[in-house]
Amino acid sequence: MELKGIPASPGVVVGKVFFLDKEEFEIKRRRIRKEMVSKNISRFQEALAKTEEEIKEIRAQVAKRLGEEAYIFDAHLLILKDPYLIKRVIQRVREELVNVEYAFSQVAETFRETFSSMEDSYLKGRAADIKDVARRVLKNFLGKERETLATLKEEVIVVAHDLSPSDTASMHKEKVIGFATDMGTKTSHTAIMARALEIPAVVGLKNITQEAQALDTLIVDGSHGSVIINPDQETLKKYQKDRESFEVFEHKLIKLRDLPAQTLDGHRVTLAANIEVPDEIKYVKEHGAEGIGLYRTEFLYLGRNDLPSIDEQFRAYKEVAQELAPYPVIIRTLDLGGDKFLSYLNLAPEMNPFLGLRAIRLCLANIPLFKDQLRAILKASTYGNLKIMYPMISGVEEVKRANQILEEVKEEFKKKGIPFNENLEVGAMIEIPSAALTCESIAQEVDFFSIGTNDLIQYALAIDRVNENIAYLYQPLHPAVLRLLKRIIDGAHKAGIWVGMCGEMAGEPLFTLILLGLGLDEFSMSPVVIPEVKKVIRSLTLKEAKELSRKALKFPVAQEIEALLKERVKKILPEVVT
Repeated sequence: MELKGIPASPGVVVGKVFFLDKEEFEIKRRRIRKEMVSKNISRFQEALAKTEEEIKEIRAQVAKRLGEEAYIFDAHLLILKDPYLIKRVIQRVREELVNVEYAFSQVAETFRETFSSMEDSYLKGRAADIKDVARRVLKNFLGKERETLATLKEEVIVVAHDLSPSDTASMHKEKVIGFATDMGTKTSHTAIMARALEIPAVVGLKNITQEAQALDTLIVDGSHGSVIINPDQETLKKYQKDRESFEVFEHKLIKLRDLPAQTLDGHRVTLAANIEVPDEIKYVKEHGAEGIGLYRTEFLYLGRNDLPSIDEQFRAYKEVAQELAPYPVIIRTLDLGGDKFLSYLNLAPEMNPFLGLRAIRLCLANIPLFKDQLRAILKASTYGNLKIMYPMISGVEEVKRANQILEEVKEEFKKKGIPFNENLEVGAMIEIPSAALTCESIAQEVDFFSIGTNDLIQYALAIDRVNENIAYLYQPLHPAVLRLLKRIIDGAHKAGIWVGMCGEMAGEPLFTLILLGLGLDEFSMSPVVIPEVKKVIRSLTLKEAKELSRKALKFPVAQEIEALLKERVKKILPEVVT
């Protein structure tokens, strides 16, 4: 039987099915005496503290192995520390005189049901995170060891309805050779983690858990989104051959590491990496990146009870600057808000957090916070080639105000005699349609642009990119998106500044050709996909890329553009593009 799903991570594997079942807990309600309330609350605090240690340990492990994907666990820490949740549990124990594990299970389930019933798909998705955190806390209450995929003894293909970030974080390529899930989209946490781990995966299969049986032989073709249950010998031989071909292909790509990202007719572009923590530098170097196109700084602020000091930030920025010099490192100023909130900033809840007080808006509303980060960046700027980038710019006024604040910090440094790079470049992320449409004005105030396609696409198309019910509408090749990209790139070049891209689109080999033809100067992506993008660039001429992009811009629908690109790119990367 063959099932079709969403290709989440490329490659072909053959192995035995291992079902990852979720253990549920039935917590009995018990009456407690009044004098036992304090003891129960202490047990609650101990369970929370132990769970926090576990999540932080997982986050640290993921940061070392995968770098930027560790941000997924920040949401888990925020749930664990939610003051309202904690208050409600303690309140129930005191008022109802019930055992604390029962009170917690009831409050957590109420939270989960509330989020599950929300119309906003992002908030709805948080229900799974609440369930994952609650299960971990209850295990600690009950003194049970949490079973993970890290304990597997032999190679398996994991089959599950869905996988939580905790599940995927405990995977090791040596034992989990692939996975297949009922749920998920190409931009879901499961898919992101699979690509970062370089484990072949197919998601969104809908009924793989019903069709497959334990110990069935499974073929997972993560490149084409196919899963075959109990294949015959002929099919098995075909896919074994495909697997061997993919391994040869990957080995060849490694040889491109030290070669330039240059077209056949000599046009050179920059391939950079997106990172979140300094530990990722080794992956950046291993895959041949020429610097950092996006250094997310939120990791310094999340999962803690206070703000990081200027010195703490300085040390993190200095380390990356020194390690990658003379290559550039673009530090994105704080992009908090949306799904990344700090409880210690006491921000009011928002109906639409992704459209609310976040990123540059939050920094301009909290100037001391913003200035401290700018001080740390300026202080580190003498140790390498640092650049600053403002996120979620909606218009030129925000850039002017941010630059004014930066100048104030520079003047402060000059008066105190603190050295810094006075030629430090400043850029703007173009990820809101209003910024794309007024890019000519913004270009007069900055040294470069970096296009954040993840948000630009969903704002331009009014589509939630993590909602699997409407995932088909998330179209990076939509004519409207391509016209916005062309306008941004042309606007930047007309103003004499360079333009990069740090969204997911930059790391998709299928899109490389059209982005090259549109004139993109820098592509920044997860380090693991750099070799594939470099292969495409080194396999064609700039003239050919420009001609294809001109043709693509004339098509009225994304499907026709995709077909045009596939025809050319699959000749270069048949192992990845079909």
